[in-house]
Amino acid sequence: MKIGGLQKLTLIDYPKKLACTVFTAGCNFRCPFCYSSELVLPEKIKKQPRISQVEFFKFLEGKKGLIEGVVICGGEPTIHKDLTPFVKKIKKLGFSVKLDTNGSNPAVLKKLIGDGLIDYVAMDIKGPKDHYQKISMSKISSNSVEKSVKILKESKIDSEFRTTVVPGILDKKEITQMARWIGPGGKYYLQNFRPEKTIDPKYEQIKPYSDEKLLEIRNAIAPLFDVCEIRGL
Repeated sequence: MKIGGLQKLTLIDYPKKLACTVFTAGCNFRCPFCYSSELVLPEKIKKQPRISQVEFFKFLEGKKGLIEGVVICGGEPTIHKDLTPFVKKIKKLGFSVKLDTNGSNPAVLKKLIGDGLIDYVAMDIKGPKDHYQKISMSKISSNSVEKSVKILKESKIDSEFRTTVVPGILDKKEITQMARWIGPGGKYYLQNFRPEKTIDPKYEQIKPYSDEKLLEIRNAIAPLFDVCEIRGL
């Protein structure tokens, strides 16, 4: 497992739990608006300090009884072949596990859920199905993402869908299409775009939507979900 970072305490990344967040290096998407380029682009990953698994698990051993969960995010955790044994070791220490994923590997997601290795899933929805490859700048078919959506909706695992709302890529029309795809029911969170250290530097010049615009979009789709909120607002 390539560990590119560790946040030793988070109060917001794992709902209702004190947790740490471990960042895996490497991703199969190249979303131009992504602000984690140091965990995505190979040339930047090489320069990123690594944390060994020995160091990480030593840290976890010392946090028993102090934190409740571990958030695994990236990059994209499911591209790593040793994700399953990594999660098993975390669970063996008694921690709950939340997985943040782009949904591109439904087989991995299904197995992790089926084996009872993860307790919460947050899945990013990048855009409408017809525009997925263009938005993610990848060859990943929206069919794979759609399978992951179905897995989460049909399983009993606690989960949420979430979308970074980027001006010029997503507006109310596109978000409504996405909401109809992943709804009805469940939890859907919108989060405003952050124009900082983006993979494509051009996106650093884009002005995020106003709070009023985000609320307009949220109000249009809220009836489709049990929970529909704007993160950070």
